[in-house]
Amino acid sequence: MKRIEAVRLDCRQVKAADIPALFRKNGVAYHRIDTVDWPSDYPYCPDVKFAIAHKGDCLLLHYKVEEDCVRAVSGADLGPVWEDSCCEFFCCPDTEGGYYNLETNCIGTVLLCNGKGRENRTPASHGTLADIDRWASLGREPFGTRDGRQAWELALAVPVSSFFRHTLKNLSGQTVRANFYKCGDKTRQPHFLSWNPISLPAPDFHCPEFFGEVTFL
Repeated sequence: MKRIEAVRLDCRQVKAADIPALFRKNGVAYHRIDTVDWPSDYPYCPDVKFAIAHKGDCLLLHYKVEEDCVRAVSGADLGPVWEDSCCEFFCCPDTEGGYYNLETNCIGTVLLCNGKGRENRTPASHGTLADIDRWASLGREPFGTRDGRQAWELALAVPVSSFFRHTLKNLSGQTVRANFYKCGDKTRQPHFLSWNPISLPAPDFHCPEFFGEVTFL
């Protein structure tokens, strides 16, 4: 099982657009999402890195992606963002309240739900989603598909209140089980990559038994 530590950055208000520079300034480490769990059916492996940090009451995420084409069709939150070029953070703060799937396509459209399995998941309210600040290097408007080698970045500032079935106040000292993914179900080259390996016969990210660990310092 993979483990990483997420450093605390002593700063006040953080906008998603400022996260890449903030991470560079503070030397925040990047990690790869490069496990091809189903190579016989989905061998394509784009270049994907992520970094994670926090400021106590807010989770900070930055993804860097290079792939052979990008798809951005879903423009409304809670839509099928996994069909687009999409980065995902699944986390389970404890063993009681289920896990969250925070899925974001390359233009910053978000899907956030909670539950104990793939079925019967509870979506976040639109108010909760509105509090998640997003920055996307490709802009925020849908554009369909762009062919050819593409490089893009995505940053999220996620208040702890976004984890709406828990009462998290401060991430410092917390350890959560989590996994990071990159997918694109309806891109030219469908792919399903994970940070922590998944040992299942077919693509399935809703598998907390294969989560790694993130410790918030």
